[in-house]
Amino acid sequence: MDDKIETTAEHVEQAVFARCHEVHADPDTRCTEVPEKLATKQAVAKKSAAQWAYERLILYIQNFEKTLDNEHEVAMGFAGGGPGTLRIEGMGYFDPDIVTFYGSDPSGAKTQLIQHVSQLGVMLRALPKPPETSEPVRIGFRLAQDLETSA
Repeated sequence: MDDKIETTAEHVEQAVFARCHEVHADPDTRCTEVPEKLATKQAVAKKSAAQWAYERLILYIQNFEKTLDNEHEVAMGFAGGGPGTLRIEGMGYFDPDIVTFYGSDPSGAKTQLIQHVSQLGVMLRALPKPPETSEPVRIGFRLAQDLETSA
């Protein structure tokens, strides 16, 4: 048991750092890691709700892709089931409160979903990669790379 006593200043400072906590049935499951440069007090204070939602979704997508084999790609389904499933081909945000997803639906139709952060509910899904492609697309890697260069 950790009996470390925090000062009021330390407690307040810790309250503004980005934290992530997960528990999985499989103890070997890797939890989503929050890169240090995204979790600092200065980084937290400067971000809109849209940017925070965007950055955390990137971390979840990247972690989900690490569990996929070479025959599957990440897609997302949306709470309520309205727009169905979207193969993720791009993602962005528009400050202060809009997140947008670009991709295609299961029939191959070009799709874009624009969502207010207060309505955000995303389910990540594994879809078979298109048969005409030899390697699956890993959008999480590209999104995380963009975070590193823009942070």
